[in-house]
Amino acid sequence: MHLPKFVPNVQRAAALLALGAGALLAGCAVGPRYQAPHADVPAKWSTQAGATAAQPDLHQWWLRLNDPLLNALVDEAVRGNLDVATAAARIREARAFANQSDSARYPSLNGTAAYTRAGAGPNAIAGLSSTPESGTASPGSPTHLFQAGFDASWEIDLFGARQHAFEAAREGLDAAQWDLRSTLLTLIGDVTTRYVEARGYQARLALARATAHSQEETARLARVRYTAGSTSGLDVANSAGEAQATLAEIPALEAAYAQAVHSLSVLTGKPPRALLARMQQTQDVPTPPLPVALGVPADALLSRPDVRSAERRYAQSTARVGEAQANRYPRVTLVGSLGTSGTQFGDLARHSSIGWSIGPSVTIPLFDAGRLKAAAEIADAQRDQSFIAYHAAVLAALQDVENASVTLSRETERAEGLQHAADSYSEASTIANALYRSGSTSYLDLLIAERALFAAQDALIQSRVRIATDYIALNKALGGGWDGPIAPD
Repeated sequence: MHLPKFVPNVQRAAALLALGAGALLAGCAVGPRYQAPHADVPAKWSTQAGATAAQPDLHQWWLRLNDPLLNALVDEAVRGNLDVATAAARIREARAFANQSDSARYPSLNGTAAYTRAGAGPNAIAGLSSTPESGTASPGSPTHLFQAGFDASWEIDLFGARQHAFEAAREGLDAAQWDLRSTLLTLIGDVTTRYVEARGYQARLALARATAHSQEETARLARVRYTAGSTSGLDVANSAGEAQATLAEIPALEAAYAQAVHSLSVLTGKPPRALLARMQQTQDVPTPPLPVALGVPADALLSRPDVRSAERRYAQSTARVGEAQANRYPRVTLVGSLGTSGTQFGDLARHSSIGWSIGPSVTIPLFDAGRLKAAAEIADAQRDQSFIAYHAAVLAALQDVENASVTLSRETERAEGLQHAADSYSEASTIANALYRSGSTSYLDLLIAERALFAAQDALIQSRVRIATDYIALNKALGGGWDGPIAPD
């Protein structure tokens, strides 16, 4: 298309206006400038028992439990968990929103084209119809009109509203990415915890079945001795009742085991019964390596994705305050249009009628009954809430580490005591069994010894499960999560 010589002048005028707007932009932007919040944290943890102050190694910490099946389940969960998929979709949403906000800072250009075919009937009034002398067809002959053009507009971000909106969207994208990391951290902690619990239930089931079998043998011996007249019916009744009482605990343990495996299956994105076959073979409860390095509190805040997300949300709300404040000021928009028309398509490039317009428009909020002021106050209050939420996340992170550390330390001490108790009760049970079989003691002594041994061994298994889960909780509290590749978002 051949345009008139005055079109470059239009372009120069637009460029001058753009340069002038850019010069004003730096000096007219309104709104608070973001400053990262300061977190008042202690120099060291209050409890170092059972832990070291060295820098913690959080890289794939679950591998140190030395369980290949657990490692495989963690990988499957990262790929198949629905919460992770949702968090990844939210990243895509936040990225698209950031791109949308970024594009609003630039000019928009729209092209238009139209074709009109019109005519009048043979009985049309001559004075109102077109004539050949006027360049158009006579009545009864159709006319043609071709039109083409461009419309452009650019809202000059004089007070920074568009810039603040883009910053808010960009901070929201950062927060969404940290939210994904937080979801992965929680997921891996849940997978490892459910796995440890399932292995614990398996160990308790094996103990209960072995104890019930031993008690049934004792009950059989009591019946033999009763038949021979060497014991009373009281021993028979007590021994049978004790065996049945132990057997009665098995269904509850089986149900708890099934629930743990069902939960583990769902965490990996599979149906509840999907892992029953893979978990069927009994394995020991994973034993974590101790002690655990804690580092310093400031390191935990840098590693915790929920704290990092809360800080990004605070930055986002700060940008929204600036956007709301800038919306209270006038808006300057540079608009322009260029159009051409002709009765034939070829005329658009040669003998067309060309028109153009360019100039700024200003929108000044004179009266809105306090709507824009209220919007700024809302944004400011939301910023305060984000600031409080950040400090709440910091305190929660510190509390999580302190709680997990002290719990792991005390449970380790408790397990040592339970191990000694189980060893002593095992020896007592062996002696009581031998004495009862030789007829040197009553069944009551054997009953007391077997009950104490079963309770001590069961408590020891539960303590080992707690140590493993406390180890998991401590690594979660320190910010240990998935740091490898994930499915493309």
